[in-house]
Amino acid sequence: MDVLRILGELIHTTLVFSTALIFAAMGGIFSERSGVVNIGLEGLMTSGAFASAVAALYAEQADLGGLSPWIGLIAALIFGVLISIIHAVASITFKADQVVSGVVINFLAAGLTVYLVKILFTGSGQTETLNEVFHNFAIPGLSSIPLLGYAFFSAYPTTYIALLLVLLSWFVLFKTPFGLRLRSVGEHPGAADTLGVGVKRLRYTAVLISGALAGLGGATITLTTTSNFSHNTISGQGFIALAAMIFGKWNPAGALGAAIFFGFAQALKNFIQLFDFSKNIPMEFLYMLPYILTILVLAGAVGRAYPPASLGEPYDPSKR
Repeated sequence: MDVLRILGELIHTTLVFSTALIFAAMGGIFSERSGVVNIGLEGLMTSGAFASAVAALYAEQADLGGLSPWIGLIAALIFGVLISIIHAVASITFKADQVVSGVVINFLAAGLTVYLVKILFTGSGQTETLNEVFHNFAIPGLSSIPLLGYAFFSAYPTTYIALLLVLLSWFVLFKTPFGLRLRSVGEHPGAADTLGVGVKRLRYTAVLISGALAGLGGATITLTTTSNFSHNTISGQGFIALAAMIFGKWNPAGALGAAIFFGFAQALKNFIQLFDFSKNIPMEFLYMLPYILTILVLAGAVGRAYPPASLGEPYDPSKR
């Protein structure tokens, strides 16, 4: 039974770490399927983590009856959209280099959020700790199943939302006219424009969706794991989500599998520490493990992952 309990805990922790990656990877898919590179997932997640912490704290002070985590999620979504507008304007309207624009978003979010935290919290490097955060929600009946119950049916609400989001993203991208048009502007915007598809409008929409979902990804870390925001709350999760998107070949199902794999790598770090032999392994190596696996997986994916044909190319209607 101890083995089953530990295995269930490992699977449960894997889903916890995967949730933020799933949100951000889905956001990246929408943006890049439309032809806009989004290196700025890290910055968008940072923005969402910050906004959720601050909004949830103010909601706690207003005593809104336990709604503060949900208000934090909404604030993260809105702030993620606002930050992504910068990337959309630079990349789509002014046709700036999309990779450079994404890097700017990362630096802007990192600096702006820390600056705002210091202003709002009297020079402190982090927000106050949240008292009201998301807790595991056990599905009645299913959560009592040995091993599988705790592993899959006793999770944070955000985990259930993330898994449903994967299904919704797949349906929208591959089963709706909107998804068909979105993918068409990422593959051949000139042909799509000739058929009357609004390339600029769709790309703006996709980038804003990307910002909203990545912001939610950052919020899940604040509202489930850390209970506050500081400069190292995200710690490269946006780049791992970017790797999950690429390894998943810009497909929601593939990105889900990759996100779970990277989540497992992070959970394994905690799992190994339960055993005595871990005392002989430097802690720095354990913390490096998820990032090492990210590099190895990306190196193995080179040559086998084909992005949308027009990814990273600004569209100029006069040259179609």
